[in-house]
Amino acid sequence: MQPAAPLPDPPSDEEISSSTFTTLGLGRPIVQAVIEKGYTTPSPIQAQCIPAVLAGRDVMAAAQTGTGKTAGFTLPMLERLRHGPHARNNVVRALVLTPTRELAAQVAENVAAYSRHLDLRSDVVFGGVKINPQMMRLRGGADVLVATPGRLMDLAQQNAVKLDRLEILVLDEADRMLDMGFIRDIQKILALLPPRRQNLLFSATFEASIKKLATGLLHNPVQLQATPENRTAATVEHLLHPCDMARKPDLLCHLIATNNWQQVLVFSRTKHGANRIADRLNQEGMAAAAIHGNKSQGARTRALAGFKSGELRVLVATDIAARGIDIHQLPHVVNLDLPNQAEDYVHRIGRTGRAGCNGHAVSLVAAEEHELLRAIERLIGNRLPREEVPGFEPKVLSAPPLDLSGGRGRGGGRSGGGGGRGRAPAGRARQR
Repeated sequence: MQPAAPLPDPPSDEEISSSTFTTLGLGRPIVQAVIEKGYTTPSPIQAQCIPAVLAGRDVMAAAQTGTGKTAGFTLPMLERLRHGPHARNNVVRALVLTPTRELAAQVAENVAAYSRHLDLRSDVVFGGVKINPQMMRLRGGADVLVATPGRLMDLAQQNAVKLDRLEILVLDEADRMLDMGFIRDIQKILALLPPRRQNLLFSATFEASIKKLATGLLHNPVQLQATPENRTAATVEHLLHPCDMARKPDLLCHLIATNNWQQVLVFSRTKHGANRIADRLNQEGMAAAAIHGNKSQGARTRALAGFKSGELRVLVATDIAARGIDIHQLPHVVNLDLPNQAEDYVHRIGRTGRAGCNGHAVSLVAAEEHELLRAIERLIGNRLPREEVPGFEPKVLSAPPLDLSGGRGRGGGRSGGGGGRGRAPAGRARQR
């Protein structure tokens, strides 16, 4: 058994008092935890969000993954909660709803880290694991509860949580929750909450469905935007490799091997595709694992931990399973398949190029995916640069022939809808 890593030296009084986080209105225990976590300067969304939340305002924020949005709502939420009476007897004071288990776990880790010097109780609940231990833990109440909608409804139906005294509600990645079909659960949860509360809504996109939800949820909200809507981070380098569909696995193995990539997140459109490519990579001597909705929670947790530690070189994920993957300085993201929904391209590549670090987003595009590509380029307002890989030049063209040079794919803004949005019929993935 290895000895535990030594705790960092606590910051000095001068470091805390001169911190920008202090000037934003956060108290000493929270600022100390922030500094100990290695952060010195708030991100743009944090600088906007923290004062608004501390002032008790409702917030509607357009913030993509990697902008620091979690701390943007967690820090001021903890500051407000630390001055009130603690939760008791199944009562929940602040609720953070997230679309997936991985994101719930990630948010809960942040809450625990930032509240390490506070006398507050936090917990996380999601499906895929036994419910009874969660019910036992919640008997003492939770000052902050992070939850997926399905499991929270299960607990509420068994009277394991009391939400009638909730002070703060956070909907994180609200667009994804609606995409996954959670609107009915969200509506049922809202019916259990007191009318007087603070509401914070975070979404990567503000489509009509999100605006409709916000209208009935938020009261005179402060509207914040961390980055231009549906635009990708400037720190990400984009590259498109034209390739026949059948040769994509070969090209992926070639790119990882010849470029000596050591940490690669690969996106597959389907669960079976993710399994197949993970098996292929392992056969090629590249340690890989797949995560998707059919994997047990334990298998997903182990795969993510192995990827973070470097034990696994490649993690192959579906869009839903990838929510909540938060890896510092992840260098490479590869789209083995283009997403059916153009907005998911923004979500996917948001896993790299975070916090000012450079990232590399590679897409392997077959002729059959040309319409999906055009939808992505219209959405982000840019044409993806093309580069053929010697030996992998595409030979198959669909009829009529498609121009993979992208001459018609240039778009100056968002698509007006219709068939150009690149949407394909997709089943609702309900995740408890």
